[in-house]
Amino acid sequence: MTRVLSVSSVFPPHRYPQPQITEALARFLPPGFDSGLLRRVHASVRVDSRHLALPLERYGPSNDFGATNALFVESALELGASALRAGLAGAGCAAHDIDLVMSTTVTGLATPSLEARLATRTGLRPDVKRVPLFGLGCAAGAAGLGRLHDYLTGRPGHAALLLSTELCSLTLQPTDTSMANLVAGALFGDGAGALVAVGSGHPLHDTGTGPRVVASRSRLYPGTEDLLGWDIGHWGFRMVLGRELPDLVRLHVAEEIESFLAGHDLKPADVDAWICHPGGPKILDVLAEALSLPDAAFAASRRSLATAGNLSSASVLHILSGIQAAGPPAPGSVGLMLAFGPGFASELVLLRW
Repeated sequence: MTRVLSVSSVFPPHRYPQPQITEALARFLPPGFDSGLLRRVHASVRVDSRHLALPLERYGPSNDFGATNALFVESALELGASALRAGLAGAGCAAHDIDLVMSTTVTGLATPSLEARLATRTGLRPDVKRVPLFGLGCAAGAAGLGRLHDYLTGRPGHAALLLSTELCSLTLQPTDTSMANLVAGALFGDGAGALVAVGSGHPLHDTGTGPRVVASRSRLYPGTEDLLGWDIGHWGFRMVLGRELPDLVRLHVAEEIESFLAGHDLKPADVDAWICHPGGPKILDVLAEALSLPDAAFAASRRSLATAGNLSSASVLHILSGIQAAGPPAPGSVGLMLAFGPGFASELVLLRW
């Protein structure tokens, strides 16, 4: 089975408490808009602090998508390089040992893609296989690990790296007063993560304390395509966030999780480590209730949300790195990584330490 050797999580240097971000955004609201609504939304999402790609004073209304995207590329390369190097160091690998690099982002556009621009800078081989992902959104961290596992199952002697770089703050539309944008402005933070994994025949497979990947599952839910994603135009990225998402998670995703686990003779109560994307506190509450889990089951996700906000695809890497840093679960422990994204879709990855 695929073995995770390391997972890193890095952040921009600009960190702010939630109330400071709230007041900064309140200054951009149009005249007559109830700023109390923005403050109530920000207070309700259980985020204490967030990291931003830029100093807070540099954010403001802008319709120049090109200039904003140029900032994304510049900042994403710097942050992505830090995450990649940290991941390699944790795995005891050199960059030239990596056979496949998969990069994911949904907060900016880059062609050549980020991993191509980082290859020479970080020492990746010229013949490294590259798989850039865009459009999977918050689900891409879990989906990326699942696809790494698929690749390494067929090439057990190889090493692969997943790089997630998300600068959500650069998609912000400060004057957009839609509820979707208010929620996005309250929830999302910036960060990057890198995960290094090897196949069962790799010399490093039996080293370290990282989990093994047992299986993965992807699921699209037909008729939900308009519930989550981006509206992209000259203004840049504008959040699409349907109010029905918590109900969809309650009605379908919980059942999907139970079905996936049952295929491996497991129940939700058998999972020792939940690596659940913190889409928001309500999503976590709904999942815990639907799966009959105690609040403590999603403690790592709630902690990630509180300290860094929703990091889109990088969140599950941040959560897993925290679990590993705190002392990995005992041998034989079961983990489930899960995330949701546009489509509407869910991604599940079963782990075992």
